[in-house]
Amino acid sequence: MMRKLNTTIVSLIATLALTSITCSANPIIPIPSQAQPIIKPALPSIEAKGYILMDAKSGQILAEKNADARMAPASLTKLMSLYIISGALRSGSVHLEDKVRISTKAWKTGGSRMFVKVNDEVPLKDLMQGIAIASGNDASVAMAEYIAGTEETFAEMMNSQAKVLGMNDSHFMDSTGLPNPQHYSTPRDFAKLAQALTRDFPEDYKLFSEKWFTYNNIRQPNRNRLLWRFQYADGLKTGHTDDAGYCLVASAQKDGMRLISVIMGAPSDNARTEDSIRLLTYGFRFFETHKIVDGGKSLTEARVWKGTQKEVSLGLDQDWYATLPTGAYKNIQKVYVLNEPLNAPIVKGESYGNLNLVVNNQVLVSKPLIALKDDPKGGMFRSIGDAMRFRFQKIFSKSAEKVNNG
Repeated sequence: MMRKLNTTIVSLIATLALTSITCSANPIIPIPSQAQPIIKPALPSIEAKGYILMDAKSGQILAEKNADARMAPASLTKLMSLYIISGALRSGSVHLEDKVRISTKAWKTGGSRMFVKVNDEVPLKDLMQGIAIASGNDASVAMAEYIAGTEETFAEMMNSQAKVLGMNDSHFMDSTGLPNPQHYSTPRDFAKLAQALTRDFPEDYKLFSEKWFTYNNIRQPNRNRLLWRFQYADGLKTGHTDDAGYCLVASAQKDGMRLISVIMGAPSDNARTEDSIRLLTYGFRFFETHKIVDGGKSLTEARVWKGTQKEVSLGLDQDWYATLPTGAYKNIQKVYVLNEPLNAPIVKGESYGNLNLVVNNQVLVSKPLIALKDDPKGGMFRSIGDAMRFRFQKIFSKSAEKVNNG
């Protein structure tokens, strides 16, 4: 009687082990053999010291050269100034209708100007236009003093914000970008800043597309020549000093795809414009961006050992956009690669595998799969039962491997 009972228990455990193998199998989809090979086009010839091309939605880098080299940013600095101003507007600490008094320091600041006068009280909205369109150093200093009391304190705010945005190779000494050996940034960092501007403050972004600005009866053009030469461009900012050369952070949108290019250290105004056009055209012609999955949605269920639940839902924490070579999207396969075995406790938000986008057995892009909920350790009986199931799974897996290998 006891022998028959033991036989029944072993048979039951073996059945459970086989069931576990079936449930925990990764949902890998076969790759179509007819998919066309991916041909990577040659990068355009760019004269600048450093550059980068990024897709704004996916954050993927499509082209780069010396993207992490520290360089003088000149008036590209004003993009960070405007980011902080937009943040202050959103928080309600300042308002577009506020009247900002112009100090002697602001009025005396050299370089490009909005032509404000000492003790004038200028609407904040006009000063933002003066910074974004006319690149007014006087307007930048006036706004820095209005928000932070002094330009030095405002620069500290700029550096703190840079850390939040992951601009790890940037350091700002002022709100304008006038020459200073301790004032520097990189093409990659400015691509991150431009991405943040388009994402976080779309209501203010439209300032960068305005071609003209008039103040004090002086009409000035936007220094970004892309607004006249490239039909998809709608921003962002130029910069120039003898030390920095000619710089341009550009953004353009075509068919729902937004690209950001950063040119630093170009030899001329025309070169920074034409190089930006080359980069943006390259990106639009040879790449396309698609939404792959929704954030927070369960993509696959993974077997959990010794947990309170047998399975945990895995997915991504945010919507995933991927930038792929043109034509590749129709052939992509989503391949889930799980860390096995998954032993409790499972912590929500932690990574337990990857979701790969694959074409022709080539992984194009990968994202970590995270647990969408916790699964703490189960009780003693769950632990003992799962330990036995796992042992039998390994035995049957080895047996199956021997059979498959002949």
